[in-house]
Amino acid sequence: MEFVFSSSMSNIIVFGAAGQLGQCLKRVSEQRGTTLVFPAEAEANILDTTSLEAVFARYQPKFCVNCAAYTAVDKAEDEADLSAMVNETGVENIARLCAKHGTTLIQISTDFVFEGNVIKLLTEEDPANPVNVYGLTKLRGEQVIGKYTSTYFTIRTSWLYSEYGNNFVKTMLRLGREKPELNIIADQVGTPTYAIDLAGCILDVIASGTAGYGIYHYSNEGVTSWFDFARSIFDIAGITVKTNPVPTSAYVTRAKRPQFSVMDKTKIKSTFGMTIPYWRTSLEKCVANLMANEL
Repeated sequence: MEFVFSSSMSNIIVFGAAGQLGQCLKRVSEQRGTTLVFPAEAEANILDTTSLEAVFARYQPKFCVNCAAYTAVDKAEDEADLSAMVNETGVENIARLCAKHGTTLIQISTDFVFEGNVIKLLTEEDPANPVNVYGLTKLRGEQVIGKYTSTYFTIRTSWLYSEYGNNFVKTMLRLGREKPELNIIADQVGTPTYAIDLAGCILDVIASGTAGYGIYHYSNEGVTSWFDFARSIFDIAGITVKTNPVPTSAYVTRAKRPQFSVMDKTKIKSTFGMTIPYWRTSLEKCVANLMANEL
């Protein structure tokens, strides 16, 4: 269900406008005729409380969407302090101002808050136990919000990709054309999420007018591995490249990843009446757009 914005839903600010989700929010809001405010980082650095206060005072937002985050999963292992500053302190700064100005906060989080050692659909009530620094800082960011405000929606998502920024889909399209053979991890399982779909979800949550505050899960429907995700990208794009499934142990990364992080979306679907697209359906749209822009 797509909700229609009313005049009372004006004054929505978005932090992290330059990231892929921020750019998707710009695109979707323009398509829907919805006006959002996207302050530049120079105007609204989430670590600079003075500039943040000025933004809140200027726009008096009814909603604040925080897409700003430190997302370099492997680098976070060596830059734990920086990751914590952005994903914890920055979120705390925003939560404080949301409470002060009566603003509802929409915080974007991640499936990486889970350990990923249990093969079951993960609900919002399941215990979070991150296995890397990035996941830990995102979880602490979730937790700090409740210290300052009760009017918030935290939306956890997974395997985000789009036509913007750097992501797995764009990397595979490039490598599939450059390399004759690729090894892709096959024993990490989750759900890809088209950031355009997530942007629509965020706008629907805002426009719904519901007060069902709390934590929600959102990804596209379905389950896949990184290996099968990559093969689907190549199939849709018409790229012929030999792909080899390999275990996680064959591709050592600085940060450990969850083995299974498929999230249950019953709560967000029932609360907001959402119909969520299947992951491959959305992937086809994204790949088509990327290939069209290359022509």
